Amino acid sequence: MTAKPKRPTLQDVANQVGVTKMTVSRYLRDPSQVSAALQTKIAAAVEALGYIPNRAPDILSNAKSYAIGVLVPSLTNQVFAEVIRGIEKVTGPAGYQTMLAHYGYSAEIEEKNIASLLSYNVDAMILSESVHTERARKMLDTAGIPVVEIMDSASPAISQAVGFDNQAAAAAMTEQMLARGRHNLVYFAARMDARTHLRYLGYEQVMLAHGLPPRSIETEEASSFSLGATLLRQTLQEMPATNGIFCTNDDLAIGAIYECQRLGIAVPEQMAVAGFHGHDISQVMVPRLATVITPREQIGKVAAEQILQRLRGEPVTEKVMTLDVTIALGESI
Repeated sequence: MTAKPKRPTLQDVANQVGVTKMTVSRYLRDPSQVSAALQTKIAAAVEALGYIPNRAPDILSNAKSYAIGVLVPSLTNQVFAEVIRGIEKVTGPAGYQTMLAHYGYSAEIEEKNIASLLSYNVDAMILSESVHTERARKMLDTAGIPVVEIMDSASPAISQAVGFDNQAAAAAMTEQMLARGRHNLVYFAARMDARTHLRYLGYEQVMLAHGLPPRSIETEEASSFSLGATLLRQTLQEMPATNGIFCTNDDLAIGAIYECQRLGIAVPEQMAVAGFHGHDISQVMVPRLATVITPREQIGKVAAEQILQRLRGEPVTEKVMTLDVTIALGESI
């Protein structure tokens, strides 16, 4: 069996530069703690040796880990890819690493991943849900680290939330669809997570206010284009008078539009379709999708900025930060 190559040590770097291990350690923690000349020499030695800093001693001694735990329900969902991009635009330049974990919309898996990230002594946590198990809440309270919940600014926050009002946004799009005469309006819901429920409440609130029956097709399945097509066919069979569909996200809406086109149903003349989030494809497809454009990257940036402020010891000045959404009417309603 091939022997594992020996990693260069802190002492190897120090020997190559001709300084003490302490000097190299100070440089690795904060380059400004050594002279400019030494910065250049140590950086060259680190690169030449391929030195990999060992953070374990710092973690075990409860020093700062310079790592922020980020929990998202999916690593493939474009929404959260953009949130992560916003987070790392802030954390990277500040010298912090993100430790990502996903939980597939399961509160139990989220709890396990919170425990795992806390075991690595992360300095802070960004969570994508506002609903957690009691044990998860207890662990976060015991850890005593900054926590920011994102994507929802209406639900009660553990300590701070950055997001938007899902219910109000859905209500605004529903009003737009009704204003265009789409009174036989059905809501498509998938995953059935807390945010999907809030959006349904916004739709329901407006329908009832107009004296119209709220109707929905709900599934625990993950959203996809093909699921949108399936729900469209189910709607035509069960509620043939439907002339408008409001979807909990763009994936379902795009799938519904493609299925309408396949079946020869004109959009929006015969069937109006609206989505939620404003993915890039929604604004270049034909017809251009009506959707609620949410500020995903900005949410990530603001959440990360709030985390860094709190890590610097600054107090929370805004417990809940609500960012604006845009109602894009597109061409599909």
